[in-house]
Amino acid sequence: MDRTSALKVTVDASFLARVPGYVLGLIAVPAVHVAAAVPEVDALLGAAEDAVHLLSLGKAEVSALPPIAAWRDAYRSVDVNPNRFPCAAESVLRRVAKGDRLPRINSLVDLCNGVSLDSRLPVASCDVGDITGELAVRLAHGGETYLPLGAPDAPEHPEAGEVVYADAQDRAHSRRWNWRQSEVIRTDVGRRRLLLTVEAVHEGGRADVERALDRLASALDGLGALRERPVVLDAAEAGAELFVSGPTAGPAEAESSVVAG
Repeated sequence: MDRTSALKVTVDASFLARVPGYVLGLIAVPAVHVAAAVPEVDALLGAAEDAVHLLSLGKAEVSALPPIAAWRDAYRSVDVNPNRFPCAAESVLRRVAKGDRLPRINSLVDLCNGVSLDSRLPVASCDVGDITGELAVRLAHGGETYLPLGAPDAPEHPEAGEVVYADAQDRAHSRRWNWRQSEVIRTDVGRRRLLLTVEAVHEGGRADVERALDRLASALDGLGALRERPVVLDAAEAGAELFVSGPTAGPAEAESSVVAG
C-alpha cells in the first residue's frame, strides 16, 4: 500500500456542464486502523437509524426529501433512472425507513452510513491504497473496467456517458455515479489509506457537505486517524491535490475512540 504518493482528485468540466450544482467534499486519510467495530461508532449509527425510524417515512416520502429529490433530478439529467438506480443516500434511507437496521460492516463504513443517514447525503469510505495519479469524477467513455463489489472476477464496462469515479489506469470505481462502489476501493479492516467523500446536488448543498465533513473529521480524530483538512470541490474549484500535507490528528494506533455526536 502506498501511503505517500499524492492523489489529484478532479471533477470534469463536461460533467459539471450537466450538473452545475454538484459539490464534492473530501477528506484524505493517509492512515487509519479500521476496526471491525467501535462502540461509539455503533452508537452514532444506531442513533441515526432511530431518528429515521421516528419519522415513519414511506418510500415516496424518502424520495421527496429535498436532498434526495435533487439527487433524483440529477440522475435524470445524466440519463439514469433513479427508481431503478437510487443514489447511495436514498438506498440507505429507504432501508432504514422500513424499520430495518443497516448491517454493521466495520468502523469506517458504519461511520459513513451514520453520517449519510443524518445528512441525507451520499457519504463513502474509499480505500485508495491501490490508486495513484488521478481520480476523476467524469462521464465514462465506455472502455473503463469496473470490478463489481463482491464479484471482482466478473468485470463490467460502464455505459458511455455514465458518471463514474475513474483513475489514471482507466478503471472505474463506481457505477451510475454513487449507486455502487467497486471492489478495488472497498474499505476492509486493518491499517488503510482512505478517501472519504460527501456529495450534494441540492441548493445550499455546500453548507450541508461542510457540516458532514466536520462531523467526519471529528470522528476520525477520535478514532486516532491521520487525516488532512477537508477539501470541497465544485464548479468554481474543480480539482485538488491530496495526500500531500501533514496530518492534523494523532497516530492511527491511538486508542481514543470518541466520536462526535
